This record gives sequence, C-alpha cells and structure tokens, in this order.
Amino acid sequence: RWIKFEEKVEEGGERWSKPHVSTLSLHSLFELRTCLQTGTVLLDLDGYSLPQIIDDVIEKQVEDGLLKPELREKISYVLLRKHRHQTKKPIHRSLADIGKSVSSNTEMKRWLQLLHLGCEKGGRTEFWQPLPSLPLSFQQLKNKFIKKIPKDAEASNVLVGEVEFLEKPFVAFVRLLQATMLGGVTEVPVPTRFLFILLGPAGKAKSYNEIGRAIATLMVDDLFSDVAYKARDREDLIAGIDEFLDEVIVLPPGEWDPNIRIEPPKKVPSAEKRKSVFSLNEVGQMNGTAGGAGAGGGGGGSDDGEMPEVHEIGEELAWTGRFCGGLYLDIKRKLPWFPSDFYEGFHIQSISAILFIYLGCITNAITFGGLLGDATDNYQGVMESFLGTAMAGSMFCLFAGQPLIILSSTGPILIFEKLLFDFSKGNGIDYMEFRLWIGLHSAFQCLILVATDASFIIKYITRFTEEGFSTLISFIFIYDAIKKMIGAFKYYPINSDFKPDYVTMYKCECVAPDPVAIISNANFAFFGGVSPQYNAINLTALDWTQLSKKECLKYGGSLVGKSCKFVPDLALMSFILFFGTYSMTLTLKKFKFSRYFPTKLRKLISDFSIFMSILMFVGLDVLFGLNTPKLQVPTDFKPTRVDRGWFVFPFGKNPWWVYLASALPALLVTILIFMDQQITAVIVNRKEHKLRKAAGYHLDLFWVGILMAVCSFMGLPWYVAATVISIAHIDSLKMETETSAPGEQPQFLGVREQRVTGIIVFVLTGISVFLAPILKYIPMPVLYGVFLYMGVASLNGIQFWDRCKLFLMPAKHQPDYVFLRHVPLRRIHLFTLVQIICLAVLWILKSTVAAIIFPVMILALILVRRLLDFVFSQHDLAWIDNIIPEKEKKKEDDKKKKKK
Repeated sequence: RWIKFEEKVEEGGERWSKPHVSTLSLHSLFELRTCLQTGTVLLDLDGYSLPQIIDDVIEKQVEDGLLKPELREKISYVLLRKHRHQTKKPIHRSLADIGKSVSSNTEMKRWLQLLHLGCEKGGRTEFWQPLPSLPLSFQQLKNKFIKKIPKDAEASNVLVGEVEFLEKPFVAFVRLLQATMLGGVTEVPVPTRFLFILLGPAGKAKSYNEIGRAIATLMVDDLFSDVAYKARDREDLIAGIDEFLDEVIVLPPGEWDPNIRIEPPKKVPSAEKRKSVFSLNEVGQMNGTAGGAGAGGGGGGSDDGEMPEVHEIGEELAWTGRFCGGLYLDIKRKLPWFPSDFYEGFHIQSISAILFIYLGCITNAITFGGLLGDATDNYQGVMESFLGTAMAGSMFCLFAGQPLIILSSTGPILIFEKLLFDFSKGNGIDYMEFRLWIGLHSAFQCLILVATDASFIIKYITRFTEEGFSTLISFIFIYDAIKKMIGAFKYYPINSDFKPDYVTMYKCECVAPDPVAIISNANFAFFGGVSPQYNAINLTALDWTQLSKKECLKYGGSLVGKSCKFVPDLALMSFILFFGTYSMTLTLKKFKFSRYFPTKLRKLISDFSIFMSILMFVGLDVLFGLNTPKLQVPTDFKPTRVDRGWFVFPFGKNPWWVYLASALPALLVTILIFMDQQITAVIVNRKEHKLRKAAGYHLDLFWVGILMAVCSFMGLPWYVAATVISIAHIDSLKMETETSAPGEQPQFLGVREQRVTGIIVFVLTGISVFLAPILKYIPMPVLYGVFLYMGVASLNGIQFWDRCKLFLMPAKHQPDYVFLRHVPLRRIHLFTLVQIICLAVLWILKSTVAAIIFPVMILALILVRRLLDFVFSQHDLAWIDNIIPEKEKKKEDDKKKKKK
C-alpha cells in the first residue's frame, strides 16, 4: 500500500513494514510503458460496482481482439474473488489462527493489492492500499488506518497476478468518471477512482509484481497523478511516464544494495518546484553541482549565476510618503484578522505556551524589579515591575500589530535608569519628575517616527544585523542564567574541608558571654523600659549548651566549633535543579521525534515539556525539603517605597528648564526603544515562521510610545519587545500537519497567530501578587534553568551559529548547507569572523557603562554591513546574508537592460 511511501506486508510477520521510498527497476518502468501502449485504456468509465467495471473491461478486450471470448468467465471469476487484507488482529484471534493453514489457490496467487489516494480538487496527491468482500465490512469501518488518509482522498487499486490459462498478459487501466465505493476491494472505505489490472501467464510473477509496484509508485507521484486525472487518451498517459522517466535517477547496482529500504526524507521538493526546476538540461547537475531543488534557501543551480530568494521584508515597510500612512495601512491590514485573533487561540497548545511564557515573564519581572530597586533606591521595585509588565503587556497584546511579541524590561533600559538616578541624585533634581518628562518626550518622538513612516529604515536590516542582535540577546540570557547559578555557590559554599575521618571533632557549641556583657545588656534593657533584674537573672540562669543557633546569637552568645558555618550542600542541590530543568526540557522538547508512543501523545509531551520539567523539579525540591532559594513575590499591592504613590505629578519639584532639557536624554531612549522593538519585530516576522496575518511595525511602535507615556505617569518601568521571550513564544505556538501519510514527516504549517496567550500571560502576571502562596514553592534555580533553555533554544535556526560550528569541522564532515555549495569556505569563515568581532564589541559595550550607546551600536551594525558590499561579491552575500534592497533593484534594472 502507498499513501505517499511504500509499505509492504512482511511475510510471516502479519504486519505492514515501515514506510520507505519505493525503489523501482528501470526495466519495470519500460515494461509498464509497453503495457499501457498495448493494453486496454478506459478513461472516464461510468462504473458503479466492481462486477460491472470488470464486465466492461473484459468486453472491451474481447472487442479489440485482445482476449478470447471463451476466457471471459475465467477472468471474471479470478478478478471477483474475495479480497484478503493484512489487518491488525487482536491477540486472541492471532492465537486461534495458529492452527489454521491458509488455503492457497493454485489458479491465481494475488501478489499485491495496492492503492493510491489522490485529491481530485487539485490538492496534493497522497496514497495508499486495499479489503474483504464487496459490501463494506465491519473490519473496514473499524480500521484505524483511515485516520492517516487525508479528506477527499480517492483510491487507485492495482491488481496483479499470474494464472495458468492465459497465453499473453491481460492489461487494463481504468479511470472512473466518478470515484466509487467498491466495497471490500480497499482496505478502508475510500472511493476508488483508478484501477490497474495485470494478469499474465504463469512463471513471470516477479516481473508482474514489479510492474504493479511501478504503476502504484507513479500514481503516488504528484506530477503523474495530475496527468492521470487530466489525461484525454492513451498518449497523454505515456507522455506522463516519459516525463517521469526524465526525472528518474539510477543507482548503480554495484554501489547499492536493492534490499536496503530507504527511509523517507525529511523534506521533498513540491510539485511546483519540480515543474520549474526539472527542465531536461538541469537534471544532470541535480545532485552534482548545486541544484536548488534540495537547497534550504531555495533558488536554482549556480551555473547561470542564479541567486537565492530575495530578502523581502514585505509591503508593511513600504514608505507611503503620507502623514500616518503606514499606521493607517497597518490598521487596515490587521482589522479583518481581529476576530480570528481570539477564537484561534482556544487550543490545548495555547495552555502550554501560556504556562511557559508566564514563568519566563514573572522571573524576568522579579529579576528586573530587584535590579531596578537596587539602581533607583526602590523608587521602582518588584511591585512596579509586576504592575507595569501586566498593564503594558496586556494592552500591547490586545491592540498591537504583532501580538506574538512579548514586552519586557531590557538591560540597556536598566542601565539608563541607573545613570539617570545617579545624575538626578548628584544634581539635586527630583528623579521621578525628571523621568516622567524624559518618558513623555520619548513617547512623543516615537509617535513622530510612526507618523513619518520612519520604520521603513528596517528594510536595511539584513540577516547580518538581525543575527548579531538576537545572538547577543541569547548569549545574555545564557550568561545571566549561569552567572546566577554560580552565585549560589558563593552563598552556600560546598563544604570542601569535610573529612569523614574527623567527624568526631565536628561540633558547634554556644558559649556564654562574659559577665560584663550581661550587666551592660541588663542596663540597656532597663533604659528600654524592661525590668533589669529579670533579664540579668534570665541570662545567668540560662543553660547555654541547650540553645539553638538563632537563640544563642540573640542573647549575645558566641558560636565555637568547626561545623558552625556549615550549610547543607544547597549549592549542589541548586545545580541539580538548574541543570535538571534545562536538560529535561531539552529532552522532552525533542520527544516528538522519538519512536515511543503514538504521535498525539508525543506531541502533547513535547508541547508541555517545560511545564512538566518545572513540575518534576519543584516536586523533587519539596521532597528533599532543603532550604533552596525560592521565588519571592510581593504580597501587598502597594508601591515599593512608602513616600511615592501610583501617580507622578509633572510640575513643582524641578526648575522649568529641566522640562525642556529632558528632550536630549529622551532621544537616546527613543533610539534604544526603536531599535530594540523593530529588530525583534523583524525576527518575529521572519519568512521562515510562515505568518499569515500581516505584520504591523508602525502600529507596534505606536502602542509602545503610548504605553511609555502611561508608564511614565504611573512611575512604572518602560517596556519594549523582548527578543528571546518572543522567539520562545513563537516556538511554543508552532503548528504542524495533523494527518500525515505513514513515513511522511509532519510539515511545518506556521504559527498559531492569536492574541489570547499573550493577554492571559500578562493578566496572570498581574494577579501573581495573589498567587504568592503557590509561587513560593518554585525554587529560583528551576527558573534559571528555564532561562538557560530559552537562551539556547533561541540560537536554533540562526545561520551565524551554524557557520561558527564550521570552524571546528573538517570539510568532509560538514553538513550539506546550501550556502556551502555556492560560496568558498574561506569567504564564509571571513564573513563569520566579521560577525564574531562585531558581537564581541557589542558584548564589551554592554558590560560597561557605555551600554547606554548600545542602540547606536546596533545602527553601526547596519553601516558595517554596507561596508561589506565592498569586500564580498553580491553573489556571496546573497547566499550567506541578504542583498540590500537598493542593490536588488539595481540588479533587476540591469536584467531589464540586457533583455532590451
């Protein structure tokens, strides 16, 4: 049977084999061609049952003089025999069948029953095989195999065998006018559209078998099945076989074992691509030179200097030249999708995405809130961070152009806040009021950028800048997670001095303070309004050896002994939780590619991998009951500092000139916000993510500006798109084909584009204050593990990272990346080296006070990329990066001139 790949009944095994690529002998294809030239071809036969169809075929054969009339009955008897199918038997049936011998019919051995399912509606053709007696049987209806077959599928039945009464083969190819249910012919109830019958004289069974496999394989082929549906006569079918033969690749028998079953490939070229690429002249170099058919980046062979797909950011970034033109078009594009943004979010996959991103967001809010509190003397702390994240995030997900983007505080903003606070403190300026005016100026500048369509500058951000930026952010996540983990070893050092032999000497005693200290203690207590006599008697009467560590220090005693500073190995436990969460998430995420359990269960485990890992290691932590550092969430809904409210008044505390002067630092914040926001938007809207609903760069920036003004008035942190969490959000919402043919890899369909997950994540973040009793059980090392996973996962699919790994690989072990086929390795290494240097410069800048000019350096990356045009040819850049839009236009103009 074929749905897309071949499956054989394994003799004696009573089961279908693993799906594999059909390997045909060239001879069988030529024989099939001859069969179609000489046999009966009936196109658009009006058939309603198998006996009637077979009668029509035999009648036509007798008419054409291909069959003796006296053999009519025998042929009909053979073709209408009851079909036997390879179905799954329950164990008790299998045991009962052991004793029975299968009676074999000497008159005819049925070698194969094969079947093709093709979508008549021009969809992609898929395939598959046949079942018992003519009416639909219970066995057919309960066969689970039906789930593997796409809707609107139609069957091709291939009936092949040898009989002793024929002198020459009986061949017929039938296409029915309407797909018809032929009862038990097929393994599952699917209407039949095509029939191929081949009965021949005894002794050539193997040859017939191969011809049957050849026609079945052809019927599974997208291009040939198209021909079969549309053919008007015999010549069309033969032309279809010739086209197929043009594409056939021969494997030399001496270099390959025909018994090896070839595993189905991960990806096969689409019919459209094959139509365009496989012109006769290109077939020869398909595997040899460069052929674009298998190329990841698309495009054709390199002989004629063809380029890969153009760097297209999309119409969203076209410059309109009208006031708010881009914003208007964004709203116009997004409005029709607005209802579907809600109902498409109701899916089980959304639950796993919500849990994952929620934990990422609250960890981020707590981390940044804590750091902001330290930097601004608690003018903005964890509480403000929670409230700001919840409000800004949910508003953005509700109204923005790209709701898959997750807002968060970022490192550069944190550094800006610290410098701003120090400047205000040193110059006697009120920090909150000064910050409000900077926020308002910056929000206004963002709105000017929106009104003037300034986002079109993003067109000049090629993969070079994009990958440099996202790699840097991923490294920051990885570095921070590991740095925090190493910090645990400082807090709870491993007790390396411990010697098992000296265990007798490990003790810690509480020693009473000298009497003078007790008297002074008593006097102090007296002035505090407590009776001195009571305290003095109490302290002298104490049995100091019986006190706990806390009590001993409380009453002024001192601890003496080797084990006094001992803390159980919390560092090691923290490391187990940290690394365990990370590695388990990684393992479970890949579980959908494993061989265990059915597909749906594997996918469920993969979707909920992060949640399951967190649950597992939180449980482990609770089981051991060690005092590992836990997630601390504020429990009261009030500002961190007592002397500030939820609203910052704009006037009164600073001199008037501050209101105007604050426009200058605001410019820096605007560049920072603009670059951060738009580069993340470009990464999220990448073509590889197959997003259907258009992006909205101007609309996104508009809302970031508005939310900035609101946050400034409320004294909350400023928010911008967070690259790593946004990529994680997209990864957790990726969709794949539900029904796939056996052996076919699920195809990536795109991302579940909706607003529900983002909104729920931020609402949950807001009510985390009330969830504190539950959240306090989550150990911080577990969340650092999630951070590490986010950082590592967002490096996946970054070409720069793949190119870095090439430095360590000998040429013969390098993967078959498409750019390696087109660009010399030394040029690739040079390009990668430039990127590494840029990344190192950015990293150094980020780690010092100069981080404030970090966004300006991202702009500098665009400049560096422009300079690379003088070092690398446009051909090389097209493969390892993208061509800058102007150059692309120039190339097209040159082509037009040539044509003229």
